[in-house]
Amino acid sequence: MPRKLVFSSAVAAAFTASVVAASAGMTAGPGMGPVSKITRPAFHGYYDGHKDTYLNTDVSNKTEAAAMHINYSATIGTVKGLPEIYLVEGRAARGQLAVFGSEPGEKDYSPLWAETILTWKATATPVLITSDTQIDKIEKTGQLTERDAHVVLNCPIIKVG
Repeated sequence: MPRKLVFSSAVAAAFTASVVAASAGMTAGPGMGPVSKITRPAFHGYYDGHKDTYLNTDVSNKTEAAAMHINYSATIGTVKGLPEIYLVEGRAARGQLAVFGSEPGEKDYSPLWAETILTWKATATPVLITSDTQIDKIEKTGQLTERDAHVVLNCPIIKVG
């Protein structure tokens, strides 16, 4: 490859990298790092009996967005076919967390989740739920009900286990 073409390609690549870095809020040049550090609270949820760590960033419900201090996005609410995130409403076992229907590495993982609300029947004694398989088993006994919240939550899992 002629030297001039190699040099031109290198200049074009460096220019493209600096434009991408600038648009992402990064400094261009040696050690291209973030301009500022952003701190967000992380949360834990269960998947197949172990805890995963996740972030809440966006939700398709204005009230939830305000309550969680995250972004409201009507558009994500139109996405269909998402894995479920199960949230217990009302009475719950001590230490109950959200329960995920998938996690990174699974073929159906997505950072977007369809919120499903779980409610214990008045006569039931809540137990700690740590997997979607467990939810299915308890539902078959009639002690637990679920309903679609018609809300999509963008909460990527950032650490498995």
